[in-house]
Amino acid sequence: MSGRPHQSPLGSDPVSHRPPGNTPSRLQAWAELLRLPALFTVPGDALAGAAATGARPTPRTLLAICSSLCLYEAGMALNDWADRAEDAVERPHRPLPSGRVRPGAALAAAGALTAAGLALAARAGRPALTVAAPLAATVWAYDLTLKRTAAGPLAMATARGLDLLLGATATTGSPRRALPSALALSTHTLAVTAVSRRETQGGSSSAPLAALAVTGVLTGTLSHRPAHAPVSSNGAGTPPARANTAGTHPARANTAAGTAPIPGVRGTAEGTAPIRGARGTAAGTAPPPDARGTAAHTLHAALTAVYAATAARPLFHAVLNPSPPLTQRAVGAGIRAMIPLQAALAARSGAATTAVLTAALAPAARKFARRVSVT
Repeated sequence: MSGRPHQSPLGSDPVSHRPPGNTPSRLQAWAELLRLPALFTVPGDALAGAAATGARPTPRTLLAICSSLCLYEAGMALNDWADRAEDAVERPHRPLPSGRVRPGAALAAAGALTAAGLALAARAGRPALTVAAPLAATVWAYDLTLKRTAAGPLAMATARGLDLLLGATATTGSPRRALPSALALSTHTLAVTAVSRRETQGGSSSAPLAALAVTGVLTGTLSHRPAHAPVSSNGAGTPPARANTAGTHPARANTAAGTAPIPGVRGTAEGTAPIRGARGTAAGTAPPPDARGTAAHTLHAALTAVYAATAARPLFHAVLNPSPPLTQRAVGAGIRAMIPLQAALAARSGAATTAVLTAALAPAARKFARRVSVT
């Protein structure tokens, strides 16, 4: 879940650091090592996975998010430990070659974070652990071996896909319904990682061009809602039409007043029958289903457009001029585009509230990225 052949796929310009020796500098060094702003791209994986199952997020979903955060940070620390010799030549400002963090401390942090991630997944249930274990193995294999091979981008894509499936499995015990969303996120990650392999050298338009094509395909795919996706305003992705205040079948439920509802209509807490076809709320009224569906469609379309705009424009510039700065900018945009992609996947599954909460992480990611380097 860390990126580049020699760094995270979160390309951006390095930041300056304070002279070693004071506490703020040590904290800054660890923030750079762990690339803390990149953490904002992680919760959306599990949330999109939960949304794809059609279930509301649960405490187990939160455990999956915490597990993902730990495994992601383990990959970041391990990445710099594995690349410390190369970074001493290419990126001497990084925490390890600059001496601000000891290599042994970085390796120990990677091990501790991995153990914590697996423990949190185990708390979410055995099915979640069966996904987290290969996810952790993929992270370590990528950082130690695979990132320098042709299998590197595929390994990174696999890690992101497994991270989304972790959220789905922790929530419902099964990842099956989340497989299409995991494939979409993996495909985007594969394209971004392929571009990142040349971000320090530049000189090739082929990878940015392929990534631009992938962005177009994913945008087209996201534009079509699956036929089974419910329209929901509760962020759970479940059909509200099946629920009522009594938690029983609408046609058989008695109202709070003890009277039977009119056949064919849903009962309310007040014992009155709402207009046929309208969903009940605490007040007994709700917008018509077509209005709710229009709002959900608008949200889904907007998030899809944000994803396309975030990823495509820098890639287009890198195609025209594959210099290291523009290539790095394209990689950075690609990783930031994961947040609107996760949000669009959640909206596509009918989880409007989850989609909005995921999209809200993007401004925070941009803000913190100005203070701490993510390369």
